[in-house]
Amino acid sequence: MKLYTKTGDTGKTSLIGGRVDKDSLRVETYGAIDELNSFIGKAVSELDRELFKDILVDLETIQHELFDAGGDLANVMKERHYKLAEEPIEVLEARIDALSDEAPPLERFILPGGAPAAATLHIARTVARRAERQTVTLMKEIQDVPTIVQKYLNRLSDYLFAAARVVNARLNVADIEYIRSGKVFKK
Repeated sequence: MKLYTKTGDTGKTSLIGGRVDKDSLRVETYGAIDELNSFIGKAVSELDRELFKDILVDLETIQHELFDAGGDLANVMKERHYKLAEEPIEVLEARIDALSDEAPPLERFILPGGAPAAATLHIARTVARRAERQTVTLMKEIQDVPTIVQKYLNRLSDYLFAAARVVNARLNVADIEYIRSGKVFKK
């Protein structure tokens, strides 16, 4: 099988059940999810396999769930069966709580960065937020978009923040507080 099909040479791309312009909001939205998945893959490549075994398991699962989310957004068939469900959101919430308990207390906003993998997770977090904003816009424009994708991306961005902080903590790299921030988080 060849990697190129030439079917997109006219500026159209295939969805599950149809074709649209490559710059459609739907394609932009699942494209942002694909970009997010790639940054998560980069973070995976930067994490020590032993020290971050739990986070690596999380991230691999998340990568599969992001493929599900992208596929769900690309599905325009009349009868749809979506893959993403509520359970992954509940798992993310439990992992956010566990990671938040491990990270140092947080009182102020922090600057994205630290260890390379933490910095990559912060980038992934911002891409998740963009994908979420695009999903909200898509939901307003097209009524038949699975709302679970937006909820999942919202929770995922929180998970990525918590994971980035734990990566820094386990590597003894301090988060840098935003110097003009007041205390915005309560202990």
